[in-house]
Parts: sequence; C-alpha cells; structure tokens
Amino acid sequence: MLLSDILYKISLQTVSGKTDFEIKDLQFDSRSVQKGSLFFAIPGTQVDGHDFIPKAIEQGASAILCEVLPNDLTSNVTYIQVANASFAMGLAAANFYNNPSEKIKLIGITGTNGKTSVATILFRLFRKLGYRCGLLSTVQNQIEDDIIPATHTTPDAIKLNELLAEMYKKGCTHVFMEVSSHAVVMNRIAGLIFSGGIFTNITQDHLDFHETFDNYIKAKKGFFDILPKMAFALTNTDDKNGKVMLQNSPAKKESYSLKGIGTFKGKVMDCGLFGLQMEINGREVWFKLIGRFNAYNLLAVYGAAVLMGENEEEILTTLSEIQPPAGRFEQIISADKRVGIVDYAHTPDALLNVLETINDLREGNQQVITVVGCGGNRDKGKRPQMAKIACDLSTKVILTSDNPRNEEPADILKDMQAGISITQRKKALTIEDRREAIRTAVMLANPGDIILIAGKGHETYQEIKGVRQHFDDKEELQNAFFNL
Repeated sequence: MLLSDILYKISLQTVSGKTDFEIKDLQFDSRSVQKGSLFFAIPGTQVDGHDFIPKAIEQGASAILCEVLPNDLTSNVTYIQVANASFAMGLAAANFYNNPSEKIKLIGITGTNGKTSVATILFRLFRKLGYRCGLLSTVQNQIEDDIIPATHTTPDAIKLNELLAEMYKKGCTHVFMEVSSHAVVMNRIAGLIFSGGIFTNITQDHLDFHETFDNYIKAKKGFFDILPKMAFALTNTDDKNGKVMLQNSPAKKESYSLKGIGTFKGKVMDCGLFGLQMEINGREVWFKLIGRFNAYNLLAVYGAAVLMGENEEEILTTLSEIQPPAGRFEQIISADKRVGIVDYAHTPDALLNVLETINDLREGNQQVITVVGCGGNRDKGKRPQMAKIACDLSTKVILTSDNPRNEEPADILKDMQAGISITQRKKALTIEDRREAIRTAVMLANPGDIILIAGKGHETYQEIKGVRQHFDDKEELQNAFFNL
C-alpha cells in the first residue's frame, strides 16, 4: 500500500520526504523491521522507540513515524512527525489492513471482571445461531475453530487489525473482543469502528499501571466515549460506576440489572452447583453456568444479542445449552466426591464473588479450602485484601505463589499475610510452592468438601524470574485427586 494511503486521516505535523511509494509492512519493534517497513517510534513506559530509529533505518525501514524528529535525517527515508505516535499507529494499521472493523460487527467488552466470560459466551452463542465468528480474549484468539494463542488481553494495534482482516477474509460477520484499560490508554483500539460496547463492572485492579482508581475508571470510560452513534452502549447499572461509563458516549445507551431498573432485567430464582435458574425479561430459563456473577454475564450477553437484532426466545434457548469458559468456575470432582473449582479470580472483587457463590452452594458441614496467591510486579494494594477475603469466607486458606514474575515470592506472601488478623492465622497456611499448596489442599479436604484454586484459571504457566514454566491448576488438581 502507498504510504500516502496509510497516512489517511492521520493529523500530520511535518513530513520530510516523499509519500508516493509502497510500504511492505508496519513495525514498532526495530528487530522486526525489514526493507520497505514503516517504523513507528512509540514512547513507552520501559523504553522509547525513538532510541531505536537508527536501528530501524539500518534494518531497511523506508519511513519513520515519530513524535520527535531526529537531529540528523537520513536521505531516502521519509520522516512523519505526529503529536501522538501510538494513536497514529492505530489509524495507520486500520488503513493498511483496509479497515476490517468497518466490514464486521465488532463488539467490545470492558470491565474488571467478566470480560472473558461475556466475550466467550457471545462467541459461542452466535456460532450456534449460525454466524461465522471471531474471538479476541485473554484466554485465546479464535477464528471459528482455529485457535491462536493470546499474549495480551488486547493485542497491539497492528496485530489487532491483522487478526480482524484475517477474520473478515475467512467470512466472519461478528467478532467479540475484550477491551482492556491498558488498550484504551495505549491507543491499541484507535481507528477501530465498534458496533457495540458492554460494561461489566469495575473494582480495584491494575493500579500499578493507572496509579489511581479514578484514572482506571477514566480509562474504561474512554472506550465508551469513542463509540459511534450507530453503536449500542450496554452498561451494568447495579455497579455504581455503570452510568458513569455512558455519560459522554454518543452511542445508543442501554442497561441491564439484577437489582434495579434496566432495559434488560434479570432475577436469580435458584443457584446450585450444577446450574442457575433465572428469570430474564419475564422468561424463566435454566443455564449450565453457576453463580450470581454468571447471572450478570448471561444478562449482558442476552442484552447484547437482542440489541444486535436476534430473536429473544432463540437467544435464551441457545444460551441454556452453553458451557462455562475454561478456568471460570470450572469444576473437577474426585472419585470420593471432593469438589475442586478452578477459577481465574485474581482481584479482590472476583475472589469475593466466587467465595460468596461457593458459600451459597455449600451444604451442612462442608469445608471450603481456598488456595490463593497474588501476582508479582502488580498492584500491591490488593494483596492483603485478597488474603483477608479468603480467610473471611473459607474454612482453611493456603497462601501460595501466583506468577511472582521478578519479585521474590516470599515478599508477596508477606504482603498478603498483613491482611490476616491474629484470630484468622490459625486457619491460614503459607506454602510458596503452588504445586505443593494444591496437593496440601486436597489432603486437608474430606469427601464432599469444596477446594477453590483461585487466580490462574485458564493459564498454563507460572512466571518466575521472567521465565514462563508450564503449570496448569486444572492439571495439578486432577493429579492430586488421582493420587489420593
């Protein structure tokens, strides 16, 4: 594609050199640059892409897009100066891949908890309704049955448009995408045209990146601010920030609720270990998903499907057949009836929701044994909170490692222990090795007891000292049950 076409709709400050020549690819990592590349110099939190302009030129870059022009300009290289390079990269990527988001129904889901579940359930629902679909989620990216491993909740703008273009090429009419707060702030979704946006909820998370909760809220709200008029904006009004999300959104505003007034109204009739009975807009339906938090997810999915023009009766009938996504309240039962639950709960609110659901479901003198950790190099403020929630709502608790990354696991566990009161300490163990922690939880349980393994869910790795090693909570729990 001609460089001039790639720069369409981008606000340019200065251009040095010609723009009427072909660009072969787009790159923001100088190591991937080849002859004919357009290189984007993106200022980052760790490194500044401007420092790698000489390397990109050495690799053969034909054009450089940057915020600050180098002092010495290389001949035969075109330099484009813009105010915001990451935003410009989003627009350029959309142009380069012929604006795939304009040709499909792209639905974005944002919030602290529930994004993966809502996106995955929508993907499964619309496939069952007969559409060809794409999925962009924390767990995986998927084009119909083809699975592409995910490295970020929301890919970078270039990869994102490449995936959307591939989805369109393969006949997808609907794509369901998690939109992280990082993606909004870092302009990964710049240039995309969404047909709808869904807000699930918001609680403390990612303060290592956003610094304040107010900034985190603004980041989530930023997604709804960019929705076009023709799109829908569907919010959870039971969340106190639900209406805030839509304040400046030009999109058609809709809502869902279990407690108050909403366009889509739900009520939990019965909740058990094997399903959920709900009333949705006057219709009673039984679902295979479990827990009040899934009642919200199902209501959001139902509302979005109705807003996309699907038949209400057919939506509910199809939803009643859908299984929960991997690592979301996923159950494994041992031969002697010990109940294991693997869940991605890695925030205080998510852990609270899961444990409240388990306590609603437990019967008689069933114990609840929780294995939980907190990630390294992430928001430290939630560590004592999660330990306290686990101790408040469990019979026994084992604090352990959960992706310590570049931190010392012992330091993370010490932060967690600070949230446990003196009276609760007798119910809490600290076992740094996660495999041993899971085995210990199984040994402490009696037949019929419930074991929650929280924090990693679908993840199949443990990141220690920057290295990812294979580790699967579900696998470990199954092995522990098998070796009883």
